Amino acid sequence: MNLELSEEQEAVRQLAKDFVAREITPHVVEWDRAENVDKSIVKKLGALGFLGLTVPEEYGGSGGDHLAYCLVTEELGRGDSSVRGIVSVSLGLVTKTVAAWGSEEQKQQWLPRLTAGEAIGCFGLTEPGTGSDAGSLTTKAVRDGDSYVINGTKMFITNGTWADVVLLFARTDDTPGHKDISAFLVPTDTPGLSRRTIHGKLGLRGQATAEVVLEDVRVPAAALLGPEGKGFSIAMSALAKGRMSVAAGCVGIAQAALDAAVGYAGEREQFGKSIASYQLVQELISDIAVDVDAARLLTWRVADLIDRGEEFATAASKAKLFASEAAVRAANNALQVFGGYGYIDEYPVGKLLRDARVMTLYEGTSQIQKLIIGRALTGVSAF
Repeated sequence: MNLELSEEQEAVRQLAKDFVAREITPHVVEWDRAENVDKSIVKKLGALGFLGLTVPEEYGGSGGDHLAYCLVTEELGRGDSSVRGIVSVSLGLVTKTVAAWGSEEQKQQWLPRLTAGEAIGCFGLTEPGTGSDAGSLTTKAVRDGDSYVINGTKMFITNGTWADVVLLFARTDDTPGHKDISAFLVPTDTPGLSRRTIHGKLGLRGQATAEVVLEDVRVPAAALLGPEGKGFSIAMSALAKGRMSVAAGCVGIAQAALDAAVGYAGEREQFGKSIASYQLVQELISDIAVDVDAARLLTWRVADLIDRGEEFATAASKAKLFASEAAVRAANNALQVFGGYGYIDEYPVGKLLRDARVMTLYEGTSQIQKLIIGRALTGVSAF
């Protein structure tokens, strides 16, 4: 694995840094308090090519490799994880999945709009009663002539109220388990589909998180993404790459925590001298720094494996597990450096901790990642 970035990768990272400084940082506190990111950010992300990374240029994508994607995701996570989530879901889970599994017609219909930020995608897997046990989802799609009629409810759907298309997973047979699950591309203006914004979240408060309800939603058979019955495989392949994106975003959170802790420790004085001179403060900062480097290298390894066409799913679980837990530790340690000031939102570390906490839950909890890693090592499934 080459740890030296190319000129092109450095340029992409700098472009993302400049974008965050100009379009995100001045608004972070406002968006967090209002529980709403300015939706105009989407087209700005699209204009810079951030919503088309790794997608072929023939479909409107901006190309590039997965390490460049990680660099952008890290910088967005460093600025505001709510914005990072827009990209991780619309591009990472939806656009890339359409590019990998879609028919030519589906690619032409959706990819140019998604990569340009003219449309947004959301990933409709989680339900009120099925999170980690995704194979037990209950949303049903019944074939009716040249159409499918879909009924069910999806929960905690990132981009849910903003999305123009749902990559929806539904049961198309009565076979128990995951073998009868299929994937569909469902436009959100389809009659019978409704959405409700979920407010009062601990973190990612600016992100459009929703409950999506489908009542006799009729879609043409052409909305089926990939073969019928292959939906679970499609979902798992999307999430495997998605975990790399979450890990990169967590690196961004941890890096932001490090930056904030170092800056504050150098400015704050107690007992007549800078708190940076105290050993236990330096211990907190050094712990953050080690977590940042370790999480970043684990994440970059996943990108390297994908770009070389090698198996990456287990490495992605390792990166997501470590980076998400590291982000929580980093933000918590940074808050300790800030003391009481860390507990108010005029300073960044409280938000970093709130945003970091959900990273250990979605796209596979830390416990699920451990089971995936354990299964890969032992050959025995514990779930």
